[in-house]
Amino acid sequence: MPYVTLSHPFVDRLIGTLRREYLDQTLFWGTADLQRKLDDFVDYNNRHRCHAGIGGIPPTDRDGRGGRRPLSFGRFGWRSHCRGLFQTPVAA
Repeated sequence: MPYVTLSHPFVDRLIGTLRREYLDQTLFWGTADLQRKLDDFVDYNNRHRCHAGIGGIPPTDRDGRGGRRPLSFGRFGWRSHCRGLFQTPVAA
């Protein structure tokens, strides 16, 4: 088939996620700026973003030692990630 990718499907998924969720909505001015923004996205993706495939928890909390407190709906705030492109709730 002429349009089938040759790379691993997980790599295709990662590249697609990066492009759709971040790079299509972000400007970068050079390789150093792109690297900083990709590092911000990696931190957001691995430490703060909920992942449906692993029970709604970020990958860094899979060992159960994430130190997260339950969110009280009476008092909460928002934490900004990736220069304000994403926000997650945090207990206040």
